[in-house]
Formats: sequence, structure tokens, C-alpha cells
Amino acid sequence: MGWTFGLFSLTVAAAVTFYSYFLMATVLDNCEKQGRRHIRFRELASDILGSGWMFYFVVSVQTTINMGVGVGCILLGGECVQIMYSNLDSGGQLKLYHFIIMVALIMIFLSQLPSFHSLRHINLASLVLCLAYSLTVTIACILAGRSSEAPSKDYSIKGSNLTRVFNAFSSMSILGTIFGNGILPEIQATLAPPATGKMFKGLCMCYGVISVTFYSVAVTGYWAFGNNAKSNILKSIMPDEGPTLAPTWLLALSICFVLLQLFAIALVYSQVAYEIMEKKSADVKQSIFAMRNLLPRLVLRSLYIIVCAFIAAMLPFFGDINALVGAIGFIPLDFILPMLLYNMSFKPPRNSATYWINNAIMVVFTGVGIMGTISSVRQIAIDAKRFKLFSSNAFD
Repeated sequence: MGWTFGLFSLTVAAAVTFYSYFLMATVLDNCEKQGRRHIRFRELASDILGSGWMFYFVVSVQTTINMGVGVGCILLGGECVQIMYSNLDSGGQLKLYHFIIMVALIMIFLSQLPSFHSLRHINLASLVLCLAYSLTVTIACILAGRSSEAPSKDYSIKGSNLTRVFNAFSSMSILGTIFGNGILPEIQATLAPPATGKMFKGLCMCYGVISVTFYSVAVTGYWAFGNNAKSNILKSIMPDEGPTLAPTWLLALSICFVLLQLFAIALVYSQVAYEIMEKKSADVKQSIFAMRNLLPRLVLRSLYIIVCAFIAAMLPFFGDINALVGAIGFIPLDFILPMLLYNMSFKPPRNSATYWINNAIMVVFTGVGIMGTISSVRQIAIDAKRFKLFSSNAFD
């Protein structure tokens, strides 16, 4: 995307999602004041839009998001371990899918945490890990960029005009994944009412962290490697060929931080899928640790992680998966639906700025979502031509 359009798109995505999540919190609070408390995104959408099909639409989109995040986290985790392994033992025989299996086994163990509430300490640790990872990667990128062995920097945008357009929409879809949430009502349901003020404070803290972490890594990573930067920046710092461009201990620390962060992200997003799967299998009259509930939970959650790991190992398209999940999942749920729900709930006057801002965002990001879907599917088709199942390397 280049310096100008890249930073502009990053800022727009941050501003729109902040606004979107505040509207969502306001809508949820308004429903609660009217005696209709919703703790699930699908129930909120179905109630306000008054359409049964909307319930299943949101369930489908959330399932896509949850599965995509699970696949992406397991794939990225396996790739990070592989990077360190290759650096320590360049002639090692282990393949990417071996590391994916290792990460999946840890995920199966952690997946047995019963609910959102039981993840509260993990969420706090995730915040600290996010800051720590960003700090170590930013330092590593600066050291890499200043290294005498660093590759030459090229900030031009490659490809034909058509390729540039498709790549731009894929990048915007990835930004949708980066800033997307998809489970905000489920998170807000853990707060005591009234929740709007608390959510606003939480959003301010969240986006304060984002402004420090996202921009620092994006700017230093692009400055250090230009258009040769990989979707996993650690692969640029520790290339397959050539010397490592930052101290190994610093990169090992970064990999530890990102692995723990990925576990936390995957656990949070998997909870919605677990809740859907266990809705009929669990007996609410018995303890969550009773054998009647423990055994189905163990089987269903383990199977879910195994399916995610199988897809990650079979189709290791990290950047492409991010783009597709953003286009068909996060953009509809986080960039379009909150504005529609707000307009339907509060019915702002047609001559008000709120009405036109909301409609403009919905129209623009509907187009971005459609074009992002086309561009990401196109890129997957291109990558598939030079790919074999269970490849030892992830594709950007």
C-alpha cells in the first residue's frame, strides 16, 4: 500500500472500528434499559432487525471468524516455532505441520477453560504480552534496518495496475481482521450495567494500546524491509537465506511473547464456537465440572482444535486466510452491522450527520468487503498453483 495510503488506511480502520464499537455498546445499553438484555451478537441482531434469518447470518459470520482466527493463530504459532527451530538447527528435519501439531496440543489443553469469565486473567496477560511483543519486534526491526547486512529498501508498489488494486483490497481486508472484534456483545455481557461508560473507557484504553503497538510495528517493519516485508515480520528478520538481522535472544523473546498472545486470542475467539456446540450437549442443572458436562466439553473442544489445526497444516495461507476472514467476517460484523443496528434502534433524523456518516460507512465498507472477498479468493487461487498440500512453508 505504500507509506501514505498504508498509514491512512490503518488510521481509518482504527477510527471506524472505535466509532462502530461505541455505537454497538450504546445499542446494547439501550436494549437493556428497555428490558431486553442481549449477551450474544446474533440475538441482538435478530431482535433489532426483526428477522429470523439475521440470527443465522450472524451465527454463520461469527463461526467463520472463530474458525478463521483459530486456524490463523495455530498456523502463525507453528510458523514462529519453526522460524526459531530453523535458526537453531538449519538442517533439521521437522516440517511446519509438526510445529502446528505441537501448538494444537497446547491449545487442546487450554481450551478446557470453561467460559469467558474464566479467561479474565488470560485477557490481562494478553494485554501485557501485546505490549511486550510490540516492543521487542520494534527494537528488532530498528536493528535490522540499521544492519549492514539488511536488504536494500524498496518502497515502490509492485505489479500491474490491476494487481495493485487487488492487493490494496486484500490489505484493507487484513486491516479488517486486525481491528475486528466480532464478539463485543459477549464481552460487554460480562460487565455490570450500565455498561456504556465502562465500554467507552475500555475502548479508550484498548485503542491507546493499539496506537502504540500497531503503528510502532507497522512503521518500523515497513521502514526496515519496504515492500519485501513478510506478513510475519519475524520471517523478514530471520530469513531462510542469509544472516539473522537482530540478536537471537531478542527474537526468541519475541516468539515467546507472540506464542502466548496467540494462545490467548484463540481461546477468547473459540468461546463463541464452544458455546454454540455445547448448547445442547451440556446439562445446565449440573456443575460445569461434572462428568456429564466435562466429557462432552473435552471431546467437542478437542475436535474443534483438531479441525482448525488440520486446515492450518493442509492450507498454510496465512496472509490469504487473514484477508478472506476480514472480507467475509469482520467487515460485515464490525464495519457495517453496528451502524445498521444503531440507525434501526435510534432512528436518527435523515438530515443529521450521524445518519449520513453511518450510511456512508456502510456503503463504503460493503464495497470493500465485496472487493476484498474477490481479491483474497484470487490470491488463494494464484498461491495454490505453486503449492502442495501440507507444505513445509507458510504462504504470505
